[in-house]
Amino acid sequence: MAQLIVLPLGLLLLCLLPPRGDAAPYEPTWESLDSRPLPTWFDEVKFGIFIHWGLFSVPSFGSEWFWWYWKKQKNDAYIKFMERNYPPGFSYEDFGPLFTAEFFDADQWADILKSSGAKYVVLTSKHHEGFTLWGSKYSWSWNAVDVGPKRDIVAELASSIRNRTTLRFGLYHSLFEWFNPLFLSDASNLFTTKQFPKAKSLPELYEIVSQYHPEVLWSDGDGNAPDTYWNSTGFLAWLYNESPVRDTVVINDRWGAGSICKHGGYYTCSDRYNPGHLLPHKWENCMTIDKKSWGYRRNAQLSDYFTIQELVKQLVETVSCGGNLLMNIGPTHDGRIPVIFEERLAQMGQWLSVNGEAIFSTKPWRAQNDSVTPEVWYTFKPKESILYAIFLNWPSSGFLVLGEPKGIAEMTEVKMIGYGEPLKWSSRGEKGMIVVIPQLPFSKLPCEWGWTLQLTKVN
Repeated sequence: MAQLIVLPLGLLLLCLLPPRGDAAPYEPTWESLDSRPLPTWFDEVKFGIFIHWGLFSVPSFGSEWFWWYWKKQKNDAYIKFMERNYPPGFSYEDFGPLFTAEFFDADQWADILKSSGAKYVVLTSKHHEGFTLWGSKYSWSWNAVDVGPKRDIVAELASSIRNRTTLRFGLYHSLFEWFNPLFLSDASNLFTTKQFPKAKSLPELYEIVSQYHPEVLWSDGDGNAPDTYWNSTGFLAWLYNESPVRDTVVINDRWGAGSICKHGGYYTCSDRYNPGHLLPHKWENCMTIDKKSWGYRRNAQLSDYFTIQELVKQLVETVSCGGNLLMNIGPTHDGRIPVIFEERLAQMGQWLSVNGEAIFSTKPWRAQNDSVTPEVWYTFKPKESILYAIFLNWPSSGFLVLGEPKGIAEMTEVKMIGYGEPLKWSSRGEKGMIVVIPQLPFSKLPCEWGWTLQLTKVN
């Protein structure tokens, strides 16, 4: 007769759990967390789009730090703007119902982002004002589902990105909030109390990861509080060990005062960081098409926007030095991507459709830029032994002098991407080589801004 075996409840539950990988779990220490290899996809993609959207998009004046300059700094320009355009007693909270997003079409946004050639996107799920673009349980009546558009912006965009593109979806999240009473109380106690991270910031982080599965988690805004106040290492240990994105998620370096450019998956070091030389750690250049603001500004001038030539230069410099470029746009309060941002994205996509092989899945070469001719930047594909020389100025002489690569007679081949015929070249010995650039009419150029030489079998 068979005997019934009764297992203890704890053992039974353990048997029902899915098997874990062989890797030892990461401990909640920076030493352990920093030992995690960066998922390989992030270094391969090179180019992403940042989207700053929130209540600051309603006044759309000056900066996405509108609340801070108006209420904290009491900046005269912001005070006069409010006096001229809004009734007496108007508060920042009153912008909530005006954040309408009636023209927000997540499918359209996804198509625009796809056209840029970017491989990942990062949306501000919550900026320093504390207003969340999803219906957070921890931001009652101060979120886009309860107030304003009455829509889950994060869910809609995540769905469209995943259904219509191959971009990786990421979320920005501000740790602190300028005027949250719990944070202000903790700050007045010199962060010896932790009411705010326990009640607000940490629950939100667990919520957005569990609900939306972002593969980039872009933290910001430490409020001058250390990572121990935010319990960053505890959260990141969960993110790496147990979260639904534990195998693919990448994080930045903004997890508490003192962590930037020191701890995290990749470094940002500062806004608009572009060192111009190779770094020993993976990094990202987060920058804005509008030179003066991350959020949309109605008072921006044409000269405030980077040209496509300048943006291509930023991308090329960044990738040559081992970084990723995260290029920011700012939508309007009613949900439109302004046409100047849409144009820049489309132009970048046009450039990448020709020159993308010199950007994506490349590695830095032994020299990042040329030692003889300015504005020539190098990338490399080691497996294929292909060197790319991206030159940003078309040589009117018809010759491009390269001081770094050394051609090998009857072996080295030079091509210009988008032009069918091999190019002639001559050796300068240890001083490099000279490449003959075809004299083409403008209509026959492979692209309009920045051109790429493909060199094989060079030293």
